[in-house]
Amino acid sequence: MATDLVDLFVSIGLSEQKAKETLKNEQLSNNLKHVIDEGEKRAPGAVRNKDVGKLLYNIATKLKTQIRCHQSLLIKYIVQKQMTSEAQLNAAMDYLLHHPLEPVNIAELEAESGVGVVVSPEEIESAVEVVINKYKQELLADRYRFSPGIILGECRGKLKWADGKRVKNEVDMQILDLLGPKTDADLEKPPKQKAAKPTKKESQKTAESAATSAEMCIGEDGHVKSFTELMGDALRFHKTGENYKTDGYVITPNTMNILKEHLKVTGGTVFTRFPPEPNGILHIGHAKAINFNFGIARKTGGHCYLRYDDTNPEKEEEKFFTGIRDMVEWLGYTPYKITHASDNFQQLYEYAVDLIKRGHAYVCHQKQEEVKGYNNPDSPWRDRPIEESLRLFEDMKKGKLQEGEATLRMKTTLEEGKKDPVAYRIKFTPHHRSGDTWCIYPTYDYTHCLCDSLENITHSLCTKEFQSRRSSYYWLCNALDVYCPVQWEYARLNLNYAVVSKRKIAKLINSGIVRDWDDPRLFTLTALRRRGFPPEAVNIFCAKVGVTMAQTVIDPTMLESCVRDVLNVTAPRVMAVLEPLKVTISNLPEDLNITVPNFPADEKKGFHTVPFRKTFYIEQEDFREDADKQYKRLAVNQPVGLRHSGYVIKVDKVIKDNSGKPCELLVSCEKVTDSNKPKAFIHWVSDPLSCEVRLYELLFLHKNPEDPAVVPGGFLTDINPDSMKVISDAMVDQSVKGAKVFDKFQFERNGFFSVDPDSIADKLVFNRTVTLKEDPGKK
Repeated sequence: MATDLVDLFVSIGLSEQKAKETLKNEQLSNNLKHVIDEGEKRAPGAVRNKDVGKLLYNIATKLKTQIRCHQSLLIKYIVQKQMTSEAQLNAAMDYLLHHPLEPVNIAELEAESGVGVVVSPEEIESAVEVVINKYKQELLADRYRFSPGIILGECRGKLKWADGKRVKNEVDMQILDLLGPKTDADLEKPPKQKAAKPTKKESQKTAESAATSAEMCIGEDGHVKSFTELMGDALRFHKTGENYKTDGYVITPNTMNILKEHLKVTGGTVFTRFPPEPNGILHIGHAKAINFNFGIARKTGGHCYLRYDDTNPEKEEEKFFTGIRDMVEWLGYTPYKITHASDNFQQLYEYAVDLIKRGHAYVCHQKQEEVKGYNNPDSPWRDRPIEESLRLFEDMKKGKLQEGEATLRMKTTLEEGKKDPVAYRIKFTPHHRSGDTWCIYPTYDYTHCLCDSLENITHSLCTKEFQSRRSSYYWLCNALDVYCPVQWEYARLNLNYAVVSKRKIAKLINSGIVRDWDDPRLFTLTALRRRGFPPEAVNIFCAKVGVTMAQTVIDPTMLESCVRDVLNVTAPRVMAVLEPLKVTISNLPEDLNITVPNFPADEKKGFHTVPFRKTFYIEQEDFREDADKQYKRLAVNQPVGLRHSGYVIKVDKVIKDNSGKPCELLVSCEKVTDSNKPKAFIHWVSDPLSCEVRLYELLFLHKNPEDPAVVPGGFLTDINPDSMKVISDAMVDQSVKGAKVFDKFQFERNGFFSVDPDSIADKLVFNRTVTLKEDPGKK
């Protein structure tokens, strides 16, 4: 059978290799065989013509599902040779996409796509000759270095319905006739011209083109670029009102009229929505969803709703509603409107009644465990009379049936094989907004698409696991004869060394492993904010991951890199000592106040002042009694410079504690000059503020802590014991005094830090957001 199909495909002009490649795609093979068989019936032998075969292959590969009902018409035109070029076929398919419903206006279709128009060889020759004459002088001067694409483009414009290959052959032949065969000079490569010395401006552009990823994230105004600026043209979707052009979209007799009304309401504006369930805290994956939905609306001048999917009153809490909105706004987005699925409870109920009346839904008494799984037998109540289902559904609404005693199910099957998904279930739980008004609540499968329809959503964006619900999404809107948006799927964003499941995070909290949903070792958005991740960095990370259908699992180092890129240009530099060693200068002439730039590389961003007294503190690791040649910092016989001070110090005496550990250094100082310039400069603090510093590492030891093959004991047994280290007696310079929660700084040589909410007036608490550079030994 396979050999027969290869022979059949080769017979219409495909190469043997292409025929075999086509055979690997079962759906395409079936489509192509059907097209060939129908063509053979209409005009026996015609399909063996390679030009005809090429167009038939285009029908099999390019014809969209929603206009496949017109396939026979197109095949007829091709095999009867009324349509002889790809340009004609493409124009016909484009016309049908704009007029997808039968009956087709044949006269208009044929006029728009050149059906029956035959462009003779003489017409091609004449049109090419006109264009060749137009560029004759340039051709004679440049010969074969003149771009033939210019000529070919103009010729195709004049010969709209001509076969492209024939036009190209005629152009090549007339150029050859004008210029003659290529000479040795034509075949020579043009000599390389010595590049002129670039101007200062050109040099600057070259430097910019070689910029680091950090610089690429910064706009010309010096601010961090937004998600949509970084994504650029990657965000390409259907135009508003052209829903019917997307693959898989279902067209009904009322589709085009409904879309016209939709365009009247929206005015062509893009509408998206971010529809979270208010039963937990958002995580890094939600950041991608927020950026796509709000970002696409912002890029197109459209609007994005924040719509709470509040159809499960048992799990919803006010803190989750507030937390979701906070995180959306933290990422830099303002909802066009804040809505709730519960706003539509009455309309959704009326739709359900209508669905029953149309014969598309029924009340079922099967238990939850009976309808679990896929490809189950039909419900014994699937064909119950409509009037009976209406009466029972009303009983459900009035509380006459108990929880689990009945559900309303829809007569459709999801792509994954799940039959008749539930539309309504009984729950005797008060709703936070509607109180005791309802005791039946709609499911996601029922609610989501209808709320999208009611809000005139143009682009319904969701993660890939909802692809299996796309057919039911379209089915339900069309079953009720209401506006049907387009569902677009993209891959979820997953991180290594992390868990984001609400249930599993709750286990981490209840086990005392993390403190709460905002523990900085988690990857919830509240945790990232608390740790000090700038929202711009999260958005940049989402842009770098991009819009893809491939499941994405990213290492946290990529996110941390984005954080460094942003903080490097936004977090002012200060000096802090995490493990202090006291130093006393014997000969400091006077107390000094030193002016330090907030950003040493850009002094336009301001300065701050720090005191310099005879007593100050350095990092313990910045002093050694015995130093080797590689050690460049302070040692007994090796002076070192003090950053920003203009002084160099040398050790006169080492004072030790009872254990023999250095506890104070007595030093002398002198001004830095060319003759005593030290090998290194170290940071220090004088008259500092005492602070607490929390250093974080990955919470889990393995990339996938949820994989039982890697972590047989479960994720709770995979905790990194060094995921948090607390330093309670660190010191920081006085410039941070008065810093507010979430203010961010770079502690010179130590990393980027953010003020934690646990801070009090007398003592600031800092979270290390990220180190200055990625640790090469880090997983």
